[in-house]
Amino acid sequence: MTLSLLLPIGLAALAALLLPLLVHLARRSEERVIVFAALRWLQAAPQPRRKRRFEEHLLLLVRLLLLAALALLLAEPVLFGKPDRSPWVVVAPVVDPAAARRVIDGRLAQWHWLAQGFPAVDAAERPSVAAASTKPSFASLLRELDAMLPVDTPLTVVVPDVIDGADAERPMLTRRVDWRVVPSTSVSARVDAANHAAPAVMVRYAPDRAASLRYLRAAGVAWQATFPSSPAAASPASRVSVAPASQALDARTRNLVWLVPGPLPAAVRDWIVAGGTALLDAQAAVPELANAAVVWRDDGGPLARGARLGRGRIVRLERDLLPAAMPGLLEADFPAQLQRLFADPMPAPGRVNAMAYAPRVGAAPYAETPRPLAPWLAALIAALFIIERWLADGPRRRSAS
Repeated sequence: MTLSLLLPIGLAALAALLLPLLVHLARRSEERVIVFAALRWLQAAPQPRRKRRFEEHLLLLVRLLLLAALALLLAEPVLFGKPDRSPWVVVAPVVDPAAARRVIDGRLAQWHWLAQGFPAVDAAERPSVAAASTKPSFASLLRELDAMLPVDTPLTVVVPDVIDGADAERPMLTRRVDWRVVPSTSVSARVDAANHAAPAVMVRYAPDRAASLRYLRAAGVAWQATFPSSPAAASPASRVSVAPASQALDARTRNLVWLVPGPLPAAVRDWIVAGGTALLDAQAAVPELANAAVVWRDDGGPLARGARLGRGRIVRLERDLLPAAMPGLLEADFPAQLQRLFADPMPAPGRVNAMAYAPRVGAAPYAETPRPLAPWLAALIAALFIIERWLADGPRRRSAS
């Protein structure tokens, strides 16, 4: 560990150490004058010169220490180097910590979640995957952790075989990372399964959008005929359920067609953030879709844009759901196109194979964050001040006088 001063000019205050020295030199002990009548007529003998000397050495020492501590506080001392160099193991929130402990001997390591704030695994609940859409990306969290830890701290990262939230390129860190991949159900396998199942969709509409309902009902009938053997098709919930926008959403259904212009109500937004997928009206006002990627197009241009919102997805139509604006409604493949909007993953955040996303080494080392010593100095100054007052005005001084 290295001690450094952020403001060395503050040490100029050490010149104040002369003040208590001068005060103690000029100080004279209090003397009581007692008049003796018999001695009044005696000639005064010459007094020997007294040598200047310091008195009350302990009080003088405490005052000097107090002024020195104040001068050091003005110089803003900091300490570089962290004594705790124990290994770190960070676990992605989608990974079971018990599975990670089976493949890693991390008994002497600190276990943390790879999430904002890096909470401890044993002292905090699993971070919710339904965080805000503005949460840091996977690579951003790795870079933040790399900058936070001391340079020589060993780091192990446990991730699933498919990473959700990857940047366009592999992250580059300042240290070599022990990259551990825990097998899990492949995202592509889940998407393929969803692509071969009839989605259960609830429709909520405004009165002026009633003309679009016939095409959604027709798509539901086509799904029933296309997927007759799927468990979802055999369930009543697999049919397209239609209701006015005033009716509450069904928490058991994960797909919604929201044909209502204007901003999304708070209840609908919370339902999407919790994991739902919503196909929104072309006039729906959603700021998150300002620069969203195109997920459906025809020869005339984009038909829909999609993005993530929390743990869920939002897809907004670019045109009204009417044949005049969207001729594809009358095509035979419209039910399949609509079903893919609910099944396919959005282009962002990116999903990559974890083995191909292992961090590279080569980033410039980060400047080590110093630890300020001001709180400790402030406590020391307070203690010295109390001692100085006790020595200057305490019971010992009162009894001596």
